[in-house]
Amino acid sequence: MSSETIGFALLLLGVLLLVAKLVRVKWRLAQKLFLPGSIIGGGIALLLGPDVFGNIAAASGTDRFTEGGLFGSEIQQVWSALPGLLISVVFAGLFLGRRMPKAREAGRLAGPQIAFGLTLSSGQYVLGLLLALLVLSPVFGLPPLTGALIEIGFEGGHGTAGGLGGTFEEFGFAQGQDLALGMATIGLLSGIVIGIVLINWGARKGHAKELSADSTPTVSERMGLVEKENRRSAATLTVHPSSIEPLTLHFGFLALAIIIGQLLLWGLQALENMLWVDTIEIFGYVPLFPLAMLGGILLQFVINRFDRAQVVDRMMIERIQGFALDMLIIAAMGTLSLEVIADNIVPFVLLAGCGIVWSVGAFLLLAPRMLPDYWFERGVGDFGQSMGVTATGLILMRIADPELRTPAYPAFGYKQLVLEPFFGGGLVTAAAIPLIVQFGAIPMLVVMTALLLVALLSGLFYFGRRGQPAPAEAESARE
Repeated sequence: MSSETIGFALLLLGVLLLVAKLVRVKWRLAQKLFLPGSIIGGGIALLLGPDVFGNIAAASGTDRFTEGGLFGSEIQQVWSALPGLLISVVFAGLFLGRRMPKAREAGRLAGPQIAFGLTLSSGQYVLGLLLALLVLSPVFGLPPLTGALIEIGFEGGHGTAGGLGGTFEEFGFAQGQDLALGMATIGLLSGIVIGIVLINWGARKGHAKELSADSTPTVSERMGLVEKENRRSAATLTVHPSSIEPLTLHFGFLALAIIIGQLLLWGLQALENMLWVDTIEIFGYVPLFPLAMLGGILLQFVINRFDRAQVVDRMMIERIQGFALDMLIIAAMGTLSLEVIADNIVPFVLLAGCGIVWSVGAFLLLAPRMLPDYWFERGVGDFGQSMGVTATGLILMRIADPELRTPAYPAFGYKQLVLEPFFGGGLVTAAAIPLIVQFGAIPMLVVMTALLLVALLSGLFYFGRRGQPAPAEAESARE
């Protein structure tokens, strides 16, 4: 494959994202659903791919688009390789530039949030594994590892689903990536739609304390535009461009974090090969991105210790992450196989239905009892994340708490520091498939059930009993 093909494939993704932004600005349904441009662009790429445009062309008597759709098979090959590369960039920057909170500070505010978030994550595994053991494997002949697809697709999202493509292939279930990407799309769309419905319900019932029943996002917010008077810098210059371009510097930090992660992975694989590889092999199948996240954490500890000039700008890191994630999502969706989903439509619907029912039920029934204050604003963020990754949770929290007056945002952020390294694309998510294959679905089910019980009991009988804050505390939280 020529370098010109690779470059042109990347340029096409950029053009598709521009077209997607125009669609968001002009199409009211996309505005009402708050669809990200990457999802719209991915949908366009999917429609112009071999499974839609190619089949339509073949039905019209033209076979030249059968393999690669409008873009061609070589472009599709480049796109299919991108998710596994870009996901490491996204995860390497999760903690770079962040202040690491003290344990007491994080635990006081995030304890209930951690319990509720862990309930949602572990519950997705429990329901998925039960469904795989009782229905999907005996009835449809699917492998037990399909029990992990709810958490991978819903909470992990498109990035995690795309990044685990190699792991699925290693275990002879390559179609698992397409199913996971389909789950991620369903989770994202349903998370936003159901989330907005729940927010409207919460406003009418008085559960959303910071939102009146007639509050609606502005036209600019629906279009995804920032009004002139509300615009701010997307990043801050921390070094002079004459010495090094700030974007280049921050890319270097991300690159170093990924390299540290690769060294960690190689070290763990070497240790495994020396000690227990004949009994069980796990790290040989774990992808790079969760270790890249650990590399970012280790690098941040070093930065905190030696960087007196504070040259790492968190917003600059987020811009690079956002670029990588947009490119990742559109490339992953553009190479999604609709044929695989169609061939497994009943298991797909069962998994997606279970995931949706669990997230909605947990929000309505458990969040009021597990979160001691502002349960609606705090719970809706975890609900959104459990169905459509972190961005969905942040969108829903911003709608429910537009002035950021509740403790929802800091509690959510501290919870991320604890759970992100493990669930939603972390070590547990990455190792789930090898663990299920190596040990079986039942031991994994037992472990996840135990985690679910611990999270439920701590949330219901410890954090939930703290009740509403005293008036003075409530006032301070609002300020």
